[in-house]
Amino acid sequence: MIEDFLHTTLGRTNLAVHRVGLSATYRPGEDTVRRAIDEGLNYFFCFGVDGQMTRALRAEMKGRREKFVVATGAYNLLLGHPNIERSLEKRLRQLGTDYIDVFMYLGVTKEKHFPPELIEKFQRLKEGGRVRFIGLSTHARKFAGRLAAEGLADVLMIRYNAAHRGAEQDIFPFLQPHDPGVTSFTATRWRELIRRPARDKWPQDEPIPTAGQCYRFVLSHPAVHVCLMSPKNAGQFDENLKEIREKGPLGPKEMEFMMKFGDVVHHTKKWFMG
Repeated sequence: MIEDFLHTTLGRTNLAVHRVGLSATYRPGEDTVRRAIDEGLNYFFCFGVDGQMTRALRAEMKGRREKFVVATGAYNLLLGHPNIERSLEKRLRQLGTDYIDVFMYLGVTKEKHFPPELIEKFQRLKEGGRVRFIGLSTHARKFAGRLAAEGLADVLMIRYNAAHRGAEQDIFPFLQPHDPGVTSFTATRWRELIRRPARDKWPQDEPIPTAGQCYRFVLSHPAVHVCLMSPKNAGQFDENLKEIREKGPLGPKEMEFMMKFGDVVHHTKKWFMG
């Protein structure tokens, strides 16, 4: 396949993907999902509660399932493990498909949430044929780095943005030799990277990033295969994709600007996953 700024292979999965993926977390409408398909996006992440995404994909995948890369998974319950087989069955029914491309354990915040016995269960799902590749979404960077180094995940779904660059030390250096796919979320850091900070934190006459710049920051790192976009509506989707396509990777000055602004956001916005 052709590899360029917007097209690549999802690590060792060998799945050809558009580097902009779509999530329906902010309920952008089924028409936005269909618009993304029309614009060439093919990587779609959905939770079980994402009715807009699952309904649109169920209809659009009929007769052309092989053109889509669908990622979903089972939720980490924090106090225990869900029945992942039952979760898989439910996702297959919701999406009207007989296989999931990337089935993940979602919301892993600590290493103990994804113990060896659970990893083995996911491996067995993969061996069963209804899951092509397995992985997890996590904020536990060092754990993700170890999984990458040991080759225990086909795909890692991680947080990476201008305010949270720790993956550059804790994950990216450990991707070889096993080459897992890397997808990222929260490129705008839950919109904090596109909001103006207080006057004492950022000059009021200085620009702030656009959402497009936030996505371009993530996509400018070669370790990231797919950056998930979570627009609120079709207008936001169009605006973001237009900037990504037209401007491509960040130049040195933009990169410096994004890291400087990201540091301000990181040091002024603290929360339990900060």
